[in-house]
Amino acid sequence: MTDDDRRDHDFSEGQGFDDPYEGFDLDPPELDVDPDRIDPVDSRALADMLDERNVGPEQVDSEQLLDVGMSYMGINRHEQAVDTFERAARFTDDDGLKQEAWVNKGVAHAQLEEYDEAIGAYREALRIDDESEHAAAAETNLAYALWEAGRSEQALEHAERAVELDERSGQAWYNRGFFLLERGLVEEALTAFDNATRLGFRNAEVLEEKARALEEAGEHDRAEEVAEEAEQLRAKEQEKLME
Repeated sequence: MTDDDRRDHDFSEGQGFDDPYEGFDLDPPELDVDPDRIDPVDSRALADMLDERNVGPEQVDSEQLLDVGMSYMGINRHEQAVDTFERAARFTDDDGLKQEAWVNKGVAHAQLEEYDEAIGAYREALRIDDESEHAAAAETNLAYALWEAGRSEQALEHAERAVELDERSGQAWYNRGFFLLERGLVEEALTAFDNATRLGFRNAEVLEEKARALEEAGEHDRAEEVAEEAEQLRAKEQEKLME
């Protein structure tokens, strides 16, 4: 929530972002939206620069604008990221970029715990194309947002759809396992967790959920082993954060 090449992210993946862009030198009306010339720390810069009264769609590079939005995400300026992604979607006629912008807008809303808005953004992305390269990320994130919004009965459906769209997504398999476990479908959940780890999606959270599933399946010794492994991995993850 992996596709490292993409800018649409599964918000539970904890993926890193590039350092904030530095410098800010604009000269309207001959304006190109160049992320190398935008300082994300200035929360007013983007809105002022992209005032629809002053610029038109032909003057904006929505692909670069998406990168600016990700830069905002990288410094936890999620409100500005929401605005940036919405503008990117509005300024482009490319359905792929538009869908990518909506997925990222949903991620930014989710980081603000605005789950209803996140759900709306993911649904808009899927309305554009529910089978594209970005659809699996939209479905994965939608499942999580529905869960957080208290609509868990719908979450599993979208988690399963994400796996159908991208069987190589470890994040999607993990999400499916989580929701299956919440439904009490322990054996199916364990299969999903195993698929996630085989695909390289292996972190403390995955192992903790697998340990919980093993415990519920009555495999107490194995559950203890996996729980210890998860604890060790969690400690390593914390050490990395402290570096």
